[in-house]
Amino acid sequence: MKLNRRDFSRLSAMTALAGALPNLDAQTGGEISQRKFRWCIVALGRISMGHFMPAVELSKTGKITALVSGHREKAEKQAAMYNVPSPSIYGYDNFDDIAQNKDIDAVYIALPNSMHAEYTIRAAKAGKHVLCEKPMATSVADCKAMIEACRKHNVKLMIAYRCQYNPVHLKAIELIRSGQIGQVQVIESGFGFPIQAGEWRLNKKMAGGGPLMDVGVYSLNACRYLTGEEPGDIKANSSVIDHDGRFNEVEENDGWTMKFPSGILASCNTTYGGDTGGGGFFKVHGSKGWIAMEPAFPYQGKLLTAHLAGGQDLNMPEPDKDPWDFVRQADHLAECVWENHEAKTPGEEGLRDLTYMSQIYVAAGLKGL
Repeated sequence: MKLNRRDFSRLSAMTALAGALPNLDAQTGGEISQRKFRWCIVALGRISMGHFMPAVELSKTGKITALVSGHREKAEKQAAMYNVPSPSIYGYDNFDDIAQNKDIDAVYIALPNSMHAEYTIRAAKAGKHVLCEKPMATSVADCKAMIEACRKHNVKLMIAYRCQYNPVHLKAIELIRSGQIGQVQVIESGFGFPIQAGEWRLNKKMAGGGPLMDVGVYSLNACRYLTGEEPGDIKANSSVIDHDGRFNEVEENDGWTMKFPSGILASCNTTYGGDTGGGGFFKVHGSKGWIAMEPAFPYQGKLLTAHLAGGQDLNMPEPDKDPWDFVRQADHLAECVWENHEAKTPGEEGLRDLTYMSQIYVAAGLKGL
């Protein structure tokens, strides 16, 4: 989604997130100042330029004050759009200089998966809070190192699980927790798309793996927050069907099952070769009804439907559009810093998912993470 500054102003006036600014600034220990929460964007790609940066402009808390890119000309164009001063444009070679920039509170890391750990750790050493895209890293060891670095340098680490902040996903959780479909029995979920040749996600070193690392994590994470439980007894398979050169390094398809402590069974699949409806899905079958979301994971257009225990049918479209998932994330980290509390999706959440993804790969006969 591309918005000009006039669009930003109009949308900001028309739409605002509920709730007031937090009362305390944890960094100063006094009344919160009126200044914005200041973001440094690390990597100028599709997700940052098309979604997160417009979201910061729409947010109630944020402002973009620095950029990190290997392409100076691209960075200068973005800097002009967001009024970022030229000295606050960094390359990867002088990234550590952000430590001296007092106009940066946090970094948003939208680099390829294999670079998440390095730049999270360097940001922590620079004294900056971190919002890191998922998957958190490409190894369990890297996840642990990221958590330790942020703990050591007393900065917040949040992983960008945007669906956990989305109103229709939160409604699905509320319906399940309140017993509206009885006891959950089984869950189905899938997410995938036909990937184009040449994508960095097909490079094993950069991505860490195939579709499981990219879009399969949505189904895995959804099963966890929908049940409120941690899975065990994981069984899995992977395959390559299209031998056209795209999948020389990573798998094309992954399918896995999980059993949760309560006995709930989950069956999930993810693919780089097929289409799961343009945004993935999940369906939760309970003893007295069901809940479904399709599409479940796109940036906008999610739709929650349900048949509830009392016989009522629910049809709940997502109430807002892209980039509001990203707005909620940006505001959440700002409030966590100002109020000095842990993020809803901290580094430990990313570590848990990567641990399970490693188990899925091992169960499928592939190398773990």
